[in-house]
Amino acid sequence: MPAASLASSSAQAAAQSFDVRPFAEKVGAEIVGLDLSKPLNDADFARVHQAHLDYHVVVFRDQQITPQQQIDFSRRFGVLQIHVLKQFLLANHPEILIVSNIVENGQPVGLGDAGKYWHSDLSYKELPSLGSMLYAQELPSEGGDTLFADMHRAWDTLPEHLRKAVEGRSAVHNYTARYSEGHNAASWRPTLTPEQLAQVVEVTHPIVRTHPENGRKALFVSEGFTTRIVGLPEDESRALLQEIYDHSVRPEHIYRHHWQANDMVFWDNRSLIHLAAGCPAHLRRKLHRTTIQGDAPF
Repeated sequence: MPAASLASSSAQAAAQSFDVRPFAEKVGAEIVGLDLSKPLNDADFARVHQAHLDYHVVVFRDQQITPQQQIDFSRRFGVLQIHVLKQFLLANHPEILIVSNIVENGQPVGLGDAGKYWHSDLSYKELPSLGSMLYAQELPSEGGDTLFADMHRAWDTLPEHLRKAVEGRSAVHNYTARYSEGHNAASWRPTLTPEQLAQVVEVTHPIVRTHPENGRKALFVSEGFTTRIVGLPEDESRALLQEIYDHSVRPEHIYRHHWQANDMVFWDNRSLIHLAAGCPAHLRRKLHRTTIQGDAPF
């Protein structure tokens, strides 16, 4: 839908009655009673936007939406980013990445090992992701949880010696850092073409970033994509990063999402890192992801 049409429909949309219910973990909230198949008026959208900023991850319950409706809602927050693995994009909807462990006719239908390491989506880009929306299509009967770690809280509680070690420093992020590692990696991770490699050249970002909307500082490194700290010897960089990783994912920083049918989860990649906990290989799991472009970290 063109941007002008979206703006017009949102201005005319009827108000909806919904609740924002924070989780006990102090990160995350569920939004109940909102129907994302209908355009949101500006006031309702503002409530959702504020909840996303306040709680960093929001769970929209009981959604029945089409791929295009997911795309249209995602675009309310910004430009959408297209994943480099084009073979796993939804047909006729390249804005949607299929995240799935399903194999049909010997070929994976989606990216089956997405999120196996803690990471912030697309931190390996010059303009990393603002946020991602993941919409459940098929869920396993056991497993399949997604964990989110609050990187604002990780920074706020970082020991003083680690603060001094990382303040003002930058780190390198690279999509291919762990691209082929792990069980069944070859089946989920096709060899990248020269054109694809050109889209994921390594970038450098500050280790401590300032959120452009809430003004809070957050750690911005992860085991999935961060390869080294600029200006430090390799062994010293590796040891320091490991200390930060260990601190970031302490239990008190984490919300664990147990998926329910028709959940759509929207998280802030500027505030959180996340991890897919995995599920038994024989149980089908499929979700649709849209990713919203953010700003250059500062």
